[in-house]
Amino acid sequence: MSLTAVAHLNFTGQAREALEFYRSVFGGQVTIATYGDFGMPAELPGAAKVVFGQVTADNGFSVMAYDVPGTDAPAPTTPTTRRENGTTITQERFFLSVRGATVDEVSPVWKGLAEGATVIEEFGPAPWAPAFGMLTDRFGVTWIVDVAAAYQG
Repeated sequence: MSLTAVAHLNFTGQAREALEFYRSVFGGQVTIATYGDFGMPAELPGAAKVVFGQVTADNGFSVMAYDVPGTDAPAPTTPTTRRENGTTITQERFFLSVRGATVDEVSPVWKGLAEGATVIEEFGPAPWAPAFGMLTDRFGVTWIVDVAAAYQG
């Protein structure tokens, strides 16, 4: 038996746009079902919003998303996460971490996610990894992108 944990992101009307953006960054296929697809009458507000969405890529990346019912608000524009004196200060409950084996493998991911993002820590060499960076994307999701390396402490 095998278990897999997949992040499930909650949006306030931006799930479709976010899923398409993540597909453009990571590749793969997007699956989207709307509330209308699941029986909500088309004339009701929210029928076209995402009730189930997922990006699945051949490189192992997978993320799920939906639009929270009854919400319709822009994505947060100011992240609550910042770096001070080499430490991360945040009010967020989680970050998404994308790790690869080489700088060449994760650099395009960083470049893609950085489009329209607020960079918290520039992507580059770090004491614990050949490359590390942190940003909050244009949908308010904070990502860590780094190269996996064994801890040398």
